[in-house]
Amino acid sequence: MSKVLLTITESKCRGGYCKKGDQYIVQDLCPPICHELWNNIYPSVYALLNGATLDFGAGKATSFDAKCPDQNRVCVHGEVIE
Repeated sequence: MSKVLLTITESKCRGGYCKKGDQYIVQDLCPPICHELWNNIYPSVYALLNGATLDFGAGKATSFDAKCPDQNRVCVHGEVIE
């Protein structure tokens, strides 16, 4: 089964949950991040865990970049790892 590595690339999290450089490996359980960010990235994480290739800019990749819906305070990069 695939795993997805989530890396917080920028953070101004007002709840203090995410800090720049934090990393989480997702295989079957959600990581300890706020539900707003998780709800935003879950579809991409789920797709990658199940072998999908996502649109990424002008190409395709097994990774994504996303921002928190709370005024883009947190940026996260997700990528498939073995």
